[in-house]
Amino acid sequence: MAVVVVALIAGYFNRRAALRVLAGLSVWFTYVGLLGYFGIVKNTATRPPGIAFLIVPVLLFLLLFIVIVIRSTAGARLALAVPLWIILGTQSFRIGVELFLHQLWIDGLVPKRLTFDGANVDIYIGASAALVAWLSTRGRWGIRLALAWNLVGLLALTNVVIRAVLTAPGPFNLIHAEVPNRMMGTFPFLFIPGFFVPLAVVLHALAIRAISSQLSTTSSKAVSVDGVEPETGGPVRQVFYDSGSIRH
Repeated sequence: MAVVVVALIAGYFNRRAALRVLAGLSVWFTYVGLLGYFGIVKNTATRPPGIAFLIVPVLLFLLLFIVIVIRSTAGARLALAVPLWIILGTQSFRIGVELFLHQLWIDGLVPKRLTFDGANVDIYIGASAALVAWLSTRGRWGIRLALAWNLVGLLALTNVVIRAVLTAPGPFNLIHAEVPNRMMGTFPFLFIPGFFVPLAVVLHALAIRAISSQLSTTSSKAVSVDGVEPETGGPVRQVFYDSGSIRH
């Protein structure tokens, strides 16, 4: 998936941006890998607990990214640079993540409620991603459906993330399952919360921004066709040239 991300950036932006993202991911993967390899994340005796060294940077990154994407023109250009159907279809990677989580449950590393056999419905978001990507190319109704799908996808992701944190050993262990969630502190499995979860949120944010821009553009065109200027709200002036005179 890291290769896919870098390839998309290289294809729809430029090679320099792709190299910067590759460098950033390399640093982040090294950081997360060391946290897991040396057992820092699963250390609950420290203050702050080890899990904070993973969760806090992820939350700060996502908060900053979402603010930039939602509130800035640069965020709009970023979201519109890649075709919407590609952004939506890329969410299919969540099928593999959920199958992997299911295997971790079989191996006794995560509780059942974190899998699709329990309370995790995230696999259905991944399974429907290709269909929603295709429907988003069918017109305005497909784009609206994609918007609703993205909101449901964020809710599904929030559900499993909260359960994962509350079933992990440590001060946040408020849900006592048949086995604790050892994935959060085990190398290399903590790349699921350290990379795949943020990736899913980033794709949702980009898709929602792109859809909002497309819908607003479509609405502006519709208003203009009805004879109202989208920016001023006044009538559209049609200028005719006839024998040197101008009529409005």
